Amino acid sequence: MRVPVLSLTITLAVAAVTAVAAQTSVPLTLPSVPQSAAATFAPPPDLTMPPADAAKSASGLISRVVRPGDSTEKPSPNDVVTVQYTGWANDGRMFDSTLTRNAPSTFPLSRAMAGWKECVGLMVLHETRRCWVPEALAWKGQAGRPKGTVVFDIELLDTRLSPTIAPPDVKEPPADAKKTPGGVSYKVLRSGTGTRHPTSFSKVTVHYSGWTTDGKLFDSSVARGAPATFDLGGGVIRGWTEGVTEMVEGDRTRFWIPQELAYKGEAGSPRGMLVFDIDLIKIE
Repeated sequence: MRVPVLSLTITLAVAAVTAVAAQTSVPLTLPSVPQSAAATFAPPPDLTMPPADAAKSASGLISRVVRPGDSTEKPSPNDVVTVQYTGWANDGRMFDSTLTRNAPSTFPLSRAMAGWKECVGLMVLHETRRCWVPEALAWKGQAGRPKGTVVFDIELLDTRLSPTIAPPDVKEPPADAKKTPGGVSYKVLRSGTGTRHPTSFSKVTVHYSGWTTDGKLFDSSVARGAPATFDLGGGVIRGWTEGVTEMVEGDRTRFWIPQELAYKGEAGSPRGMLVFDIDLIKIE
C-alpha cells in the first residue's frame, strides 16, 4: 500500500524536529551580500527618522504598516513563519535580503531575535511592515554584526502552527468538524481562493504535517522545508484521497483519518486515527 510520506519511522519524527529548529535564515547570522545587490536596495527615506505615525512599544521597537494585510490572522509565538525581508544598518547599508536569494525564508518565530518576534507578532497575513529594531532587541553589540538600530521591511507570506507542537484537538475531531461519506472528519482552518476541487485521480502539491492522536509528529513537509507532490489516484492512503478532494487551492484543512482509511495497522506505520494538517498549494 502506498502512503503519503517518504518515511514513517520514529527516526523521521526526530529529524523533523531538528529540521524545524534549523530553519533559521532569519537574521541570526549574516550572509555575504554582493556590493551590486546592496546598491540596488536603497534604504528607505525614513531609515534614521521614523515618521510621526509610527507606533512605539514599551520595549523600544518602532514600527509602521507599509502595506496592509488582507486577513485578521496573526502568528502565535510558536508558529513557523514564511517571510520576505530586507534589512539595513543605520548607515544605510543593506546587509541582508531574501530578495537577493530569490526565495522567502521559513523559520520558527521562537528562534528569531527579540525585535523580530515582536515585530512579526504585530503583523497579519500578507502585511508588509517596517520595523526599527533598537540594538538591545537586535544583536546587542555583537562583533561582526550591525551596531545600533537596524531597520527591516518584512512581508508576512504565511504562518502556521509549528509541526513540533500537536494541534489542541489532536485527540478527536471537534463538534463542528464535518465528515465525508467515507468517515474522514475535517475542518477548514483557512479558506483558499480556488474554485475547483481535485478529483480522485489528480496530482496535487501540498504542505502537510501528520500526528498520531497522542500528539507525536511522524511526518511533515513543513519540517523538511519543501512541499510535496502526490498522485491522489494511487500515491496516497485512501483517507487522503477522500479528504483532499474536498479542498480547493489555498485551503488549509485539518483531517482526522480513521485507521481503516489510513495504514490499517500495518507494521512500521502509525496506528490508530491519524491527524493531518494539509495545505493544498496547487492542482497539477
